[in-house]
Amino acid sequence: MIADTRPQVLVVDDEPNLRRVLGAQLSRDGYEVHTVADGEAALRILQEQYVDVVITDLRMPRLDGLELLRRALALEPELPVVIITAHGTVDNAVAALKAGAFDYITKPFDQNEVRNVVSKALRTRALSAKEAREERPPLPGASYGIIGDSRPIQELRTVIDRVASTLSSVLITGEVGTGKQLVARALHSGSSRREGPFISLNCAAVAPDFLESELFGQAAGGFGAPAPRPGRFELASGGTLFLDEIDSIPLALQPALLRVLQDGECARVGESNVRPVNARLVAATRVDLAQRAREGTFRQELYYRLSVVPIRLPALRDRTPDIAELARHFLQKFRVHLNHEVNSIEPEAERLLGRYPWPGNVRELENVIERALLFCDGGSISPADLPAEIRQADGPEGADLPLGSTADGLKEQVKAATLRLERELIDRALKETHGNVTHAARLLKISRKGLQLKMKELGLRERDERDAI
Repeated sequence: MIADTRPQVLVVDDEPNLRRVLGAQLSRDGYEVHTVADGEAALRILQEQYVDVVITDLRMPRLDGLELLRRALALEPELPVVIITAHGTVDNAVAALKAGAFDYITKPFDQNEVRNVVSKALRTRALSAKEAREERPPLPGASYGIIGDSRPIQELRTVIDRVASTLSSVLITGEVGTGKQLVARALHSGSSRREGPFISLNCAAVAPDFLESELFGQAAGGFGAPAPRPGRFELASGGTLFLDEIDSIPLALQPALLRVLQDGECARVGESNVRPVNARLVAATRVDLAQRAREGTFRQELYYRLSVVPIRLPALRDRTPDIAELARHFLQKFRVHLNHEVNSIEPEAERLLGRYPWPGNVRELENVIERALLFCDGGSISPADLPAEIRQADGPEGADLPLGSTADGLKEQVKAATLRLERELIDRALKETHGNVTHAARLLKISRKGLQLKMKELGLRERDERDAI
């Protein structure tokens, strides 16, 4: 049987009627749905196969929704978990979100509300939810969990020390994978609000039509919601609100966000009465927001309000003395997680890591070390365990050949090398998991559907998975 390529949704609730209704709706929406009656059964599924989104009741016998949430995130930190509860108070919502829940919905719920939350969860995961949810354990002596001792990192820690305790808005900028989420959490943990909630939202993951209610809340009846919903500003009261990819906020919505920052209050969509806002705002972007403001595609007043304290994160190529330390940190992290007896990185491999430009920055380095460890056959990571583009950091194989000695141009050669590398990694993952596509996708940190599409592109055949769903 060919494994199902639809997004996988796990529904956990002790009410048979709710499981049946929710399962039928999600199936009609094009998802492959699994339903179980308790948290223990849900954990068994999560341990055995890949799941894209979990929707779980808050109050259940044996293992409640919050405990299921904690254990599920321990298995897969980037997994979106949505809480369903008939007790939809702000306190319950804050408790769930502080524990790592992606979102929550209240009973009775509207079909469109469920549809929007699931769609948003899938978009968020596609936009690297791993970085938004996974806390990297710090090395001993690494303040704020920020690893490295290069000059840019020393300067970054100094800035965090100076501004963490203030209530001023902070705008974090930097390339993809530089650790904007980590710095936002450092600002929160170093502030007097550290005991309050840390609420995050990736603005690019929310459809523009729903972003206003996501930020400010929604009156009953709006977008089909049967009960009023607090927005992220309310949920972050007494703590910190982190808005990632702030540049994705539509121009028409920016005046409302500016008013909240100026006046310290907001009204839920569909309501006239205003509520006080007591959240410290930290925003992040990977684009040049100042340039956007000059071009008129981002409001200048909002830009100035957000960037009271600007923090620019260094790219990994600008802090090369930290690369070896980071690589060793990730090695120790993943050798425990993957149960591999690999204890070191060979000096030549470290040298190659230091010469690579790292366009994906720290996140790319983390992924490279994890994959190298996964496929390493010896006791230490060697240059042969690294991807081809890193091994060729000193110059690609064949660089000594005279120009014109190959019929293919640069683009064709790069494409061919990339395909060879992808084929090698997928083939190794399939061998490691005895051909199980679901488990191979988990090892490679991609969706099962994505792996199947890549296998089809590379001409790799899929075995008959009798246990596939």
